[in-house]
Amino acid sequence: MAPKKSALIQLLQIALGVFFGVLVTVFAYQVRERIRGQKVMYGQWRKLNLILDQVERNYVDTIDFQGMTDAAVTAALAELDPHSVYMPPVEKQESDSQLAGNFDGIGIQFNVPNDTAIVLEVIPGGPSEKVGLLPGDRLLKVDDKVIAGVGFPQDSMVRRMKGPSGTKVTVTVKRGREEIPFHITRGKIPVHCVDASFMINDTTGYIRLSKFSRTTYTEYFEAVTRLVAQGMNHLIFDLRDNTGGYLDQAVLLANDFLDKGNMIVYMEGRRRARLEYSADGRGTMRILPLTILINEGTASASEIVAGAIQDNDRGVIVGRRSFGKGLVQEPIDFSDGSGIRLTVSRYYTPSGRCIQKPYDVYGSDIYDRYADGEVFSADSARLNKEDIHYTVGGREVYGGGGIMPDVYVPIDTTRASSLFVNCNRKASQMRFASWMFDTYTAKLREIDSFEAMDAFLRQVRLPDRFKEFIRTRDGITAPESEWAETLPYLEPQLNALVARYSKLGENAFYKYYLPIDETVKIAVSTPAFPRDL
Repeated sequence: MAPKKSALIQLLQIALGVFFGVLVTVFAYQVRERIRGQKVMYGQWRKLNLILDQVERNYVDTIDFQGMTDAAVTAALAELDPHSVYMPPVEKQESDSQLAGNFDGIGIQFNVPNDTAIVLEVIPGGPSEKVGLLPGDRLLKVDDKVIAGVGFPQDSMVRRMKGPSGTKVTVTVKRGREEIPFHITRGKIPVHCVDASFMINDTTGYIRLSKFSRTTYTEYFEAVTRLVAQGMNHLIFDLRDNTGGYLDQAVLLANDFLDKGNMIVYMEGRRRARLEYSADGRGTMRILPLTILINEGTASASEIVAGAIQDNDRGVIVGRRSFGKGLVQEPIDFSDGSGIRLTVSRYYTPSGRCIQKPYDVYGSDIYDRYADGEVFSADSARLNKEDIHYTVGGREVYGGGGIMPDVYVPIDTTRASSLFVNCNRKASQMRFASWMFDTYTAKLREIDSFEAMDAFLRQVRLPDRFKEFIRTRDGITAPESEWAETLPYLEPQLNALVARYSKLGENAFYKYYLPIDETVKIAVSTPAFPRDL
C-alpha cells in the first residue's frame, strides 16, 4: 500500500504544480496586460502632462493651478458629449441640493416682477414661517446688502439667503409701510417636485411634475392616491419642461402604471453591460386611464417614463416632440467637493429606441424647431424614418431625436394681440397681481378653497381693475374690440397670478391657468388609450 500511496501523493503534487503554474501564468499575463494598458493610457495623456509641466516650470507669472486644472478638465470633457461635465464645488453643491429633496436655507419662494423680490410662498414649518415672514413681503436687504431697486441678480439673492443649517441671516422686508428685520436661523428646507395636483373636473385629475428628485415617487404617490379618493378615473400627468433627474425615481414611477414583465428601459455602454428594468406587477395604477403631456423641454428621466408608457401602449402622449436626451450620467465625486458627471451608457425605450439627438444640433435644435415650423405643425418634424421601431401594439415609433407624441399640439400664435404683447413686455400682469395683493392682503391670506377664491375673483372684477391699472401705470390703452379679443386668454392669466397669493399657492395658479392651456384642453377630450385614437 505504501508505494501506491506514495505514487498518489506524487500525482497530486504534479497536479497542484500544474494548477499553480497555470494560475501564476494567468496572473502574470493579467499584470502584464494591465501595465501595458496603463502605459498606453499614460502615453495617450502624456502630452497634457508635458504641457502642464512646462507651464509650471517656465510661465512668466504666478500660476492659478486650480483654475488651470478646472479649465483643462472642462475642455477635455467638452470633447465627449454635451452631458459629460465638470462641476466645481459650489456648482456641484447647488446641483446636488436641487435633486436631493432638501437644501439648507430660509424656506421661501419669491419672484421679482419689478426689481423687488416679493415672497410668494413661505414653506410650512420652515425657518421663515417660524419667525413670521408672510406672502407678499418685499425683500429689501439680506444682512447689510440692499437687494431691492438696484438690479440685484435673482440667483445672487438666492445664494445670499442659502447657507448651512444653524447659521443665521437677517432679512429685512417691507410690509405695508413698515420695514421689518427678521433674524432667521437657516434649516433644512424640503424641495417639492410635484408643483400642482388637483381635479380638473369631476373625473379628471392633474399632476404637474417639475423634476425627478429623491422624493419624486413619494410625492407622486401621495398626490395620485389623494386624487383617486376624490373620484379620479383619468390622470393627466404633466411632464412638460421636466428636465429629468434620478433614474431610479423614473423607474419607480413608470412601474406604478405597467403590468408585470413590461419593460421600462434598458441601458448599455462600452464599459457597461446591458441592464434592464421591467415592471414587477405591484403598481397601484395599472388600469388607470393615463395621458402624459410632453414638450421640447421634456428630457432624460421624464423621457424614460414617456417612452415606457408609449412603447407599451399603456397611455397616450400629448404635446410636442421631447428634448432628445438618451444618455445616462454617473456621478464621480472628488475630495475637494468638486465632481464630474460622466456619460457611461445610453438608455433605450422598450421598443429599442435610443432617443438621443445628434450632438451637433444642441446649440440650435430648439431654434431650428421654430425656424423649420415644427412647433407649428407636426408635418415639419425632423424624424429619422429609417430608425423605425414598434410598440407592443404594432404602432410605428422612431429613434434619434426625442419622443414624438401620439397627439401633436402646435403652439397657438393666434393670441398675440398688440394689447397682450404690450402687457407682457412690461410684465403688467405680474405687477398687477402684486398690487392686488397689497390691496387685499388680509382677504387673500384667508382664502383656502377654490370656492372662496371663485367668489373673491368675481367680487373684485379683475378685468376692469387691470384695464385701469395699465392705463394709469403703463400708459397702455386699446379699443374695446381688442379688449374683447384678448380677454378670454388674459383673464385666466390674471386669475392665476392673483390666486397664487392665497393659501392655495401653486395649485391655484395652475387651476386657473389651465383653461387657456390648449394642450390640457386637448388631453381632457382625447381618449386615454392608444387603441381608441
